[in-house]
Amino acid sequence: MIEELVRKNRSYRKFHQDVPIELETLRELVDLARLSASALNMQPLKYMLSCEPQKNDLIFPLLGWAAFLKDWPGPAEGERPSGYIIVLGDKDISQAFGCDHGIAAQSILLGATEKGLGGCMIATVKRSELSQALGIAPQYEILLVIALGKPKETVVIDALGEDGNTRYWRDSQGVQHVPKRALDDIIIG
Repeated sequence: MIEELVRKNRSYRKFHQDVPIELETLRELVDLARLSASALNMQPLKYMLSCEPQKNDLIFPLLGWAAFLKDWPGPAEGERPSGYIIVLGDKDISQAFGCDHGIAAQSILLGATEKGLGGCMIATVKRSELSQALGIAPQYEILLVIALGKPKETVVIDALGEDGNTRYWRDSQGVQHVPKRALDDIIIG
């Protein structure tokens, strides 16, 4: 069951924007993050939720969408996320957040997948502009933005080619291909 969720949990960048995500759904996803492991159990992460179109419109232009898809500026109107979870580090609790936000984000995305949603962890963020746009207090460091919605694209896993290129790409039908190394290539000893 977990293998199926992990295989279905891809980085989706196109969504059915007209399919809303309820605030309660975002809260349920953050609850999964809350229950996840945290270094020294410090629990320094906080979350800002958005599922309102006006707030989403403030967030969207401040994100970078796909470094390897050079000619693609991001999802078009109608294909944008219907929700976001902004993962914040509370500097009043800790100055270092380690891998806590990665663990939390994976829990959120696996929960989203289980609910028939998809998402993408975005680390390319205009942080100071987003903090200003949303009135995020200086004690909070923006670590990640998770874009969420009902996926409007197909993403498949491919075997890594002989050239070793790990760049994801889209074919002429818009299917996104994500090359992955073979299991025996990543286990040492």
